[in-house]
Amino acid sequence: MRSIRCAVRRSFTTLHRRPLPVPTSQRLPQNEPVDEEICPGYNSKKFYPARPGDVLNDHYQILVKVGWGVSSTTWFARDMRGHPRYQWEPEGVVALKITNADSQTGARERDIEDHIAKADPSHRGCALFRAYLDSFEICSPEGERHLCFAYEPMREPVWIFQRRFKDGVIPLPLIKTYVRVLLIGLDYLHKSCSIVHTDLKLDNIMVTFEDPVVLNEFMDSQLNTAMQYKTDLSSRPVYRCCNDFGPLRKVRNIPKIVDFGLSTRLPCQNDRGIYPIQPDHYRAPEVILGCGWSTSTDIWNFGVLLWDMIQGRELFQHIHNTQGHYAAKSHLAEMIGFLGPPPRELVEKARSMSGQQWPEPIKVEDDEICASAMEYFGGPFFDGDGMKTRIAPRAINIIDKPNQGISCMTI
Repeated sequence: MRSIRCAVRRSFTTLHRRPLPVPTSQRLPQNEPVDEEICPGYNSKKFYPARPGDVLNDHYQILVKVGWGVSSTTWFARDMRGHPRYQWEPEGVVALKITNADSQTGARERDIEDHIAKADPSHRGCALFRAYLDSFEICSPEGERHLCFAYEPMREPVWIFQRRFKDGVIPLPLIKTYVRVLLIGLDYLHKSCSIVHTDLKLDNIMVTFEDPVVLNEFMDSQLNTAMQYKTDLSSRPVYRCCNDFGPLRKVRNIPKIVDFGLSTRLPCQNDRGIYPIQPDHYRAPEVILGCGWSTSTDIWNFGVLLWDMIQGRELFQHIHNTQGHYAAKSHLAEMIGFLGPPPRELVEKARSMSGQQWPEPIKVEDDEICASAMEYFGGPFFDGDGMKTRIAPRAINIIDKPNQGISCMTI
C-alpha cells in the first residue's frame, strides 16, 4: 500500500483515480489444473475472465486473486474512489466476489445479506456477518452478465487460520471466545432474521486482519509480484490464488460468518425446509431422515464444526463409500455410535413423512432424479420398531474416546 499512498500524495486529483501498473503474469504449464478447474462440472464459460489490472465498475482495480469456488472467484481490489468526502485520504481495499454467469445463488445471496443488514442493526450479532458493501453487474466479452459483490477484506477462513497455531489447533481459550461470539451471531441470524445458513463450515467462518499493516504490506507487495496463470481449453485465463498473509502478528482476529448463497429464510415459526442441505460431514439427522429442518440444523452443524476446531480433525470418519459418494447409512451409524439411539419421536416422524414427495424433483449424480429424501439418501434406515438394524450391513469402527483406542460397533 505504500506505493498506492505515494501515488495519492503525488496528485490526489488525478492519479487518485488512475489504474496502477501491474507486473506481467507468469505462465503455468497448460496441463496443470489450477484452482476452480478442479471443481466438479467446471464450465469455463460461466466464469468471468478477470485479469490483474482490470478495472470493474469504473473504480475497482483488481490486483490479486485470493479465493475461488464452484460459482465464483474472489479478488482483492483497489477502490479508486478513495474517501467519498476527503479526496486526500488513501484508497480503500475491497474483496471483490465475481459470481458466475447465470448463477442462481447470487441474487438470493444479495437479498439475504440485505435482510441481515437491516433486520435489527442494534443487535450486537449484526456485526458478526460479512455483508456486501456494494453490488453491481458486469458483462463478459461473450455478453454474459456477472453479479459482483464488494466486501470488507478478510484475512482467511478458519481452516487456514488454525494452521497458524501449534499442531494446527486453535488454543482452547480462544476457541471459547470464538464460540461465544459466533453463538451471538447465530442468535441474531435465527431469531431476528429467521434465516438458516445451511452451509456452516470452516471455509465459511473467516477472521479479520489483526492489524491493518498486514493488509497494507500484502497489497503493496502485489504491485511487484507477478501472478501465475494458465489459459484453459476455452482460452480463459485461470490465475493461481495468492492468499498467504504470513504468520500472525498478534491474536486480535474477529470471526465472522460469510457466504449466504445457500441460506434460506423461514419467516414463520412453524416453517420447515425439506430439500437436502449442508456439507456431507455436517449434515443433521433430521435432514437425512427427511423430517423437515429449521434453525436447529445450524446448531447441530455448529456443534460438529466446534469438535473439528478443538480436535483438529473431523468427528465423523466414515461418511463416504469406496467410490467417494456420501453414505447416509454410515453417517447415521456413526451418530448412533457417539450419541446412542435416536429419539423415538424423531424415528416416528421420519416414518410418517417417508412417503412425502418434494414439490419439484432434483437431479443428482449420474443424472438420477430424486423426488424425496428417502430416494435421495437411500432410506428407510429403521425397521418397524424403530430399531437401527437397517443402518449398515457391516461393522463400523467408531472412535468414541480419541485417546483410548478404537471400539467396534456392529449394526
